[in-house]
Amino acid sequence: QVQLQESGPGLVKPSQTISLTCTVSGSSISTGYYAWKWIRQPPGKGLEWIGVIPYDGDTYYNSSFKSRTFISRDTSKNQFSLELRSVTPEDTAFYYCARSPAPAGWGAEYDYRGQGIQVTVSS
Repeated sequence: QVQLQESGPGLVKPSQTISLTCTVSGSSISTGYYAWKWIRQPPGKGLEWIGVIPYDGDTYYNSSFKSRTFISRDTSKNQFSLELRSVTPEDTAFYYCARSPAPAGWGAEYDYRGQGIQVTVSS
């Protein structure tokens, strides 16, 4: 059974960095033809794809976030992480980590997703 679990702070101040980690079980992030992604859902809006780190370790980002986003992984722990810098209240959202088949990495589609974590940007 594939499971993903997000962790990180739920409250971040403006101009600081959102740092989240996704712990994966039941599937390896470095083998198999899968992509591991971060998506978010702001209040009252649809899902937004933030970026992805496929099984080969390359990274790809939504151009809307690219300049302030960094995705990395720790294969020894089967975890991947998100850093979103210089945040504003508009970055308040439910953040999810998810898996998809590799060809669907560039988008919000997934076959497994974590429960999500609410992150609020506020002073």
